[in-house]
Amino acid sequence: MIKLLRFDDPDFAESFAHIENRAEEIPADIDTTVRAIIDAVQQRGDAALQEYTLRFDRLDLTAQGMEVSADEMAEAVAKVSADDLAALKLAAERISAYHRRQKQETWLSTDESDILLGQMIRPLDRVGIYVPGGKAAYPSSVLMNAIPAKVAGVPEVIMVVPMPNGEANPHVLAAAHIAGVDRIFRVGGAQAVAALAYGTETIPRVDKITGPGNIYVATAKKMVFGQVDIDMIAGPSEILVVNDGSGCARHIAADLLSQAEHDELASAVLVTSCDTMAKEVAAEVEKQLALLPRNAIARSSIDEYGAIIVADDLDQVLEFCNRIATEHLELAVDNPFDLLPKVRHAGAIFMGHHTPEALGDYLAGPNHTLPTGGTARFFSPLSLDDFVKKSSLICCSPAGLKRLGPQTVQIAQLEGLDAHARSVSHRLDDDA
Repeated sequence: MIKLLRFDDPDFAESFAHIENRAEEIPADIDTTVRAIIDAVQQRGDAALQEYTLRFDRLDLTAQGMEVSADEMAEAVAKVSADDLAALKLAAERISAYHRRQKQETWLSTDESDILLGQMIRPLDRVGIYVPGGKAAYPSSVLMNAIPAKVAGVPEVIMVVPMPNGEANPHVLAAAHIAGVDRIFRVGGAQAVAALAYGTETIPRVDKITGPGNIYVATAKKMVFGQVDIDMIAGPSEILVVNDGSGCARHIAADLLSQAEHDELASAVLVTSCDTMAKEVAAEVEKQLALLPRNAIARSSIDEYGAIIVADDLDQVLEFCNRIATEHLELAVDNPFDLLPKVRHAGAIFMGHHTPEALGDYLAGPNHTLPTGGTARFFSPLSLDDFVKKSSLICCSPAGLKRLGPQTVQIAQLEGLDAHARSVSHRLDDDA
């Protein structure tokens, strides 16, 4: 049963801390296990990948091959219905259009006649995307990670996806085909992350790894950061719905369950200023839970990490929202634009009664790879910026160096870096 709380409950802080800290409830030996896997792949390459894939995914890569062939891709696409392909293509078009608007160009400034300043933007050379393949298959994750990379101009996108028992999900492969993924490897887990970070005889080393995964994958990404770049350390999914008493309890309950069915650690929270709505949503959650195919997962999530919180007013609600900095924030109110200026921290914001979070997961266009666990305070959604790097440009004329050189020498000497100072003063002396 979903918990009913009030901010003024004496044990509110303790009750909600259980939800906030859910990502910390992981086995203590995860780091040791993942470090051993990474070291093995770094040292033994393909041989280690083969061993781990046989152990964890019951798949013999020596027999089936590590890389998905062009023929396998064609066969997978042929298995997908025309309607499903059309839906994936529509999603791809919208995701591509949205991310094209994020594109920045190299620029040069001529504001100063004697110094040229600018910024050069170049795509990364090679990117690796991790796609889950365990409890559920996510073609949407393929689109959300690969398409921004391609729009950014990344020449080569490598995809790794676990295929337990050798079974490839045709929708995942079809999405990869639509998104323009260049190569696909049937490996997963921490070992796949290590292969992307360090390279093996078969899998090339990449510059950046993006995409969601379980705790082993997240820990591996954290450990290889610095060797390669990563998008973020993603935790369990979460949704926070803000409500003013308007709207439909059935819709809000469905939105909460849309996150709860992800996994047992997902969090679904409603904060409302209306007691009646709180009770109606609680009843609807129970009614709809019984109808879900993933009932056991959703039930565990709702019972452990779900909550309906009743607040005195919307100001109290928004203060709470900004403290939580949630991944998905739904403003299920009549006038969402009135509240928007008060929202400071959220991964994605869904506005009004006809904008369910699921729309953003698949078809709206913005990226669904979002910061979790309060990290929306400082992280942003995956975007085109994740797949480019920026170099600053400086071109100084003799007159420009004469104008700024003396102060440059002065600051270098303040810091006790005489060679820095001389690299400028020698030029000033020679041009005198």
